[in-house]
Parts: sequence; C-alpha cells; structure tokens
Amino acid sequence: MSDEVSTNASASKNAEKKSKVPFIIVGIVALLAILTVLYTVSYKKKSSQGGGFLGFGGVSGAGQTVVTVRTQEASKSVLHDYVNTNGEIETQSSIDVFPDIGGKIVSVSVSLGTTVKRGDEIAEVDPSVPGTEYKHSIVTAPISGTITKSPLKTGTTVNTASTITVIGDVSNLQITANVPERYVSVLKTGLKADITLEAYPDSIFTSTVTRVSPVVDSTSRTKEIILNFDKKDPRVNAGMFAKVKLWTQDYSGAITIPSGAIVEKNDTSNVYVIKDGKAELRPVTLGKNVDNVVQILTGLTEGERVVVEGIRVVSDGVSVHDIAL
Repeated sequence: MSDEVSTNASASKNAEKKSKVPFIIVGIVALLAILTVLYTVSYKKKSSQGGGFLGFGGVSGAGQTVVTVRTQEASKSVLHDYVNTNGEIETQSSIDVFPDIGGKIVSVSVSLGTTVKRGDEIAEVDPSVPGTEYKHSIVTAPISGTITKSPLKTGTTVNTASTITVIGDVSNLQITANVPERYVSVLKTGLKADITLEAYPDSIFTSTVTRVSPVVDSTSRTKEIILNFDKKDPRVNAGMFAKVKLWTQDYSGAITIPSGAIVEKNDTSNVYVIKDGKAELRPVTLGKNVDNVVQILTGLTEGERVVVEGIRVVSDGVSVHDIAL
C-alpha cells in the first residue's frame, strides 16, 4: 500500500512540473519581447541625438551628425577647348623627278638624303634602242632640296611617266591633318596646336594653322588643314605620324568647378555650398564643359566653398567637417 502511495505522489509531482513548463517558456518569450522593445526605443532616441550608426564620411558631434567632405573655392578660370585628330608630317615643297625621254638609266648621281640644288644632275638616260644610238638625256633637279626617295637603279627602263626620285625641302616641314565636319565652324588660320610624335612621346612641338581647305571632303566628311611648326627641330622628319591637339576656343569670364561636384535633382543642376559649417543645396546654371571642368553661369559667387568630394554622404542642412581647410 505504501508503494502505491509513493508511486502516486511521484506521478503527481511530475505532472505538476510538466504543467509549469509552458508558463516558464511564455515568461521567457515575454521578457525577451520587452527587452527588444526597450532596446529599440533607446537606439532610436540615441540615433536622433547623433549617437547612432554613421555612414561613410560621418563623425559624431555633440548632439548632431557631422559628415566629412572636401571643398574647393569657387573662382573664375579660362577653359581651353580643343579637337584631337591625326596628321602626317610632310615637306612644304616636294616634287617628283621625271625624265624628258624614255630609255634605260645608265647612271645615277644622287642617293637617298643627298642635298641638291636646282639644275644639279640626278641621272642619265640612254634612249637608244638596238640598231640605233642617241645622245644621252640628262635628268636634272627641278628644285633645290633633299632626295627623299631612293632613286631608281642603273639599268632600269623608264618612260616619261616614271618617277626617278623625289626632291623635298626637309628644312621646312608641315603637318597635314583632317578635322571632322562638326568642328568646321571653329576652323581658321592662326589657331595653335600641340604636336606629339610616337618617337618622342614626352615632347610637345607647337605649330600654327596656316591654311584651311575651302571645301569638306564628301567621302570622309572632313576638312583638311595645314599647320607649320613654330620652331624647326632636327628630331622631326618628313613621313612621321603626328597626333594633333588643335586648340579651338577659349571660354572665360565664368566660375569653374569639377563636373563631379554637380548634383542632379528633379531635372535641376545643383551644388552643395558650405555656409556657417553646414551644407546648402544650391541650384546653378551650367555653361561649357571641358575635360570634366564645367562653367557655372549663375548660382555661385567667387570665394564661396563648394563640396567637390563627399557628395554621396552630404545632404542639405547637414553639418560638415571640411578637410580642405
């Protein structure tokens, strides 16, 4: 009988323990929920006071959020617009040398690079054919200059349309370049250009436009220009490939800033201006843009400081720390 009572008592205790388990779990869940709510309220309160998490560029100040930016003083400068194209370096005067009569070349008096004067002998042509004998014909230089093409060899048969060699004035060189049709309106004599050569990539040779073609090529849709070097340089040779940077127009009289400082909002161009340590979103009117530097026609005054780095973390009215100062 005592064993039965003991068994019943043990079962009663186990049942009581099992009945208490759900209440304990519910209590723990309720406690966790209360703690979560308290933490959330506290976090939001701290965030609103500047004590929460700050994104890139932000620092915590006394009761406010401060973002770090870099600024630049608004000032006027001149934008130099230009056109990039390619050109060929040629002699200013060059001429092909032809014989007066057909026949066989029996002698050549010059070689590549020889300097000649007008009237100097270039070659001698024998017009004789089998069974006949004629006086040799002397081929002379029509202009003074330098032999720029290897002459035909002795024994070569030529006619009056055969080019024996080419004479050019290598002391006076020019650049022939073609400019796309869309830039035709700015082309004129007197424009300056910087010339770079593959053989001397670190050197710049200045030149000036001396002639502009009166027509646009209907096939290439380009206009030819001729430029002369401002200074003779022995490093420059006829036949070289030239990269031409043609300076076309200057834009002056306006404030200029990096184009990366422009903020587009609601189809309006804006910049952030620093006023009393805070960022002010200011609408502006843009002008010409050259190499990522843009003119500001209205909306800025000289001397004001414009945010040029940190655009993504700044907003209207936020306090800023300017690392450019």
